[in-house]
Amino acid sequence: MITRFITDVTTKFNPFSANAKSARLFLSFLPPGARASGMNIKTQLLPRTSTEQSALHVKFKDGKEMTLDCENLGIKSIVEEVDRHSRILQKAVDLGN
Repeated sequence: MITRFITDVTTKFNPFSANAKSARLFLSFLPPGARASGMNIKTQLLPRTSTEQSALHVKFKDGKEMTLDCENLGIKSIVEEVDRHSRILQKAVDLGN
């Protein structure tokens, strides 16, 4: 997953819910030094009895914001969406130089 252009990641999930698997896996795909390199990562853990849906919000350097539905999208779909925009930004950087 291309994380170079991601500036903010905000997640909200119930760690005991099977529907939160995509959000948990997305967080595990972020590099260990992501916070040190300037990425803001905010995680809100919901209580076990919560009925709130899992949420994933990603913001990029160009200002684009994505709100991804972790309940219905699998991790492959989420990574594809994030990588699609990251590749567009990478292409713009490559063409600009």
